[in-house]
Amino acid sequence: MRTRCFYLLLLILAAPVATANSYSLTTVAAGIPYPWSIAFLPDGRYLVTSRQGSLHIVSADGRVGPALANTPETYFAGQGGYFDVVLDPEFGNNRTIYLSFAHGQPENNATRVIRATLEDDRLADVTPIFTAATPKATPQHYGGRLLLMSDGTLLLTTGDGFDYREQAQDTFGHLGKVIRINRDGSVPADNPFADGRDGDPKVYAYGLRNPQGLALDATSGDIYLHEHGPKGGDELNRVTPGSNFGWPVTSYGVNYSGARVSPFTTHPGITDPLFYWVPSIAPSGLAIYRGRAFPAWRGDLFIGALVDREVRRLQMEQGQVVAQESLFSELDERIRDVREGPQGALYLLTDGDSGKIIRVTPDR
Repeated sequence: MRTRCFYLLLLILAAPVATANSYSLTTVAAGIPYPWSIAFLPDGRYLVTSRQGSLHIVSADGRVGPALANTPETYFAGQGGYFDVVLDPEFGNNRTIYLSFAHGQPENNATRVIRATLEDDRLADVTPIFTAATPKATPQHYGGRLLLMSDGTLLLTTGDGFDYREQAQDTFGHLGKVIRINRDGSVPADNPFADGRDGDPKVYAYGLRNPQGLALDATSGDIYLHEHGPKGGDELNRVTPGSNFGWPVTSYGVNYSGARVSPFTTHPGITDPLFYWVPSIAPSGLAIYRGRAFPAWRGDLFIGALVDREVRRLQMEQGQVVAQESLFSELDERIRDVREGPQGALYLLTDGDSGKIIRVTPDR
């Protein structure tokens, strides 16, 4: 199986990619401390999370506002801090947002999600709706990516906590999972373990290491997820209810020491990845492009590659990866988030203590 996948990967890497329109890169804003996620407000402004524990509104012309007041405290250490922010589908009427972050103390911390109301310069009605029930004593591997579904539910990824990787296979725990809840934090009746007999009712999929990319293809209904492998073995997966993605039973990577994680890359009962990377690219952020500005990109996946300081475009056909292209390496920046924005522009968030919002538009 490993040999077949290796040659398939070589064919994909060698396959020609459809030529996209030429593009222009415009820096919309700069000086954002450790940005992690971006959301687009209806009035043309941007809402950006800073991993150090703040939310900022950025004006349409790029002015970065001060940190909003009344935001929740976070555990800012290692990989911990603020993560994703998404707008409620009825945001125009209810001003509701959802925010994921690291909550707790060094010896006892977990991924948490709150619901809140966005006012002019502050949050109001801040309400926790989920806290991972498996606490950990490490500041690593939180996951933290959010996705609002068309059925009104909310998906959240959680990491394995680094030192707790066996927990990813425990369906009764919350580490290394995709969590599915209603927007008030309650359990959807059709979750795969909703009755609690074979797993925690909030668990939707499991067997993950540190998933930081999650996106819904509104055209096909497919949910795509990517996760960080150890030394090699980053994966792109398609999420279905009850999926077991294998970690640490299966992996294409090795431990940082060089020792094998597992002798298996595939195993009965495990959902194999659609695509994987050896060596690692450190994937972060995931967008499915459906805009009209770049017709050649429609239906393709865009993934930030922190290690290679670029974006990977995966050309998709009938739900499969058929080619890969490296983009925007001229920025020489670690890309933390990738989103499709208004009018079909692609938006990038760069990583670091003075991060940027960069807009990608056609160069006509």
